[in-house]
Formats: sequence, C-alpha cells, structure tokens
Amino acid sequence: MLVILALIILFHVVSAVLLLISTINNAWWTLGEISVDLWQRCNGTNPCIATDAKDYKGFVQTVQASMILSTILCCVGFFVFILQLFRLKQGERFVFTAIIQLLSSLCVMTGASIYTAEHLNFHSDLKDGQYGSSFILAWLAFPFTLFSGLMYLVLRKRK
Repeated sequence: MLVILALIILFHVVSAVLLLISTINNAWWTLGEISVDLWQRCNGTNPCIATDAKDYKGFVQTVQASMILSTILCCVGFFVFILQLFRLKQGERFVFTAIIQLLSSLCVMTGASIYTAEHLNFHSDLKDGQYGSSFILAWLAFPFTLFSGLMYLVLRKRK
C-alpha cells in the first residue's frame, strides 16, 4: 500500500510540475530566436514585450485563465488529498480529490485546445513558426492530470 501511495503522490507532483512549467515558460510558439508564450514575446536580441490581449479578441486571456486555474486546482487537489489521507475513514474513496483533479484536467485541455485552434490568430506575423516545448508540456499534463483523477476515483483508503 505504501508503494501505491508513493506512486500516486509522485504522479500528482509530476502533473503539478508539468502544469507550472507549461504555464510559466516562454515557449508556446517559436520561430528561430523568437519565442512567444501566453504572457510575452521575446526576441534573442531585444527585451521581452508583454502580450496585448486586445489584439487576440480575448482568446489569449481564456488560455491564460484556464492554465492558471488548472495549475491552482492541481495544487489544491494535492493538499486536499493529503488532508483526506488523514481524515477519511477506512474504506472511503478520495472522491473530492478526484473531482478537483478531473477539473484541472478539463481546464488544461480547454486552454491547450483553444491555443491549438486559434494559434494563427495569436501569431499572424509568425505563421512559419512551430509549437514550442511549453505547448507540448501542456498537452502532456492533460493525460497526467486525467489519469491522476481517475486513480483517485479508484483508490480506497486501506490500513
């Protein structure tokens, strides 16, 4: 039981780290030395310029909000799991933690999907670019959080 518990905690922490890196790192879209994320555009020679949300018709704000919410929910879910670990009676399931983790999964999927659908509107002058590492990490965080939420649904507190 301790091995399963350690693996679940490790899996949840990896999910949170993936979400943090994908939300903060400046590499959602790249073209040569230019890298763009949800917050700013950086050139290798010039300082970074903040993203103007007015230019993107609110799409970038939706992606920003869903990624932040996903990260917050994942971290809150971890603390709720720790609390439930000590508070739940034997035989009960971690349903509340599972719901929070599944909501986190839904938020990261929403943010990454909107970015995928609207990336040409975000970067009309960088159409020849490609998705960066943060975008890929966001899509990797989706199955991690989804699987973690499903594991919590199945997990039952034992002795």
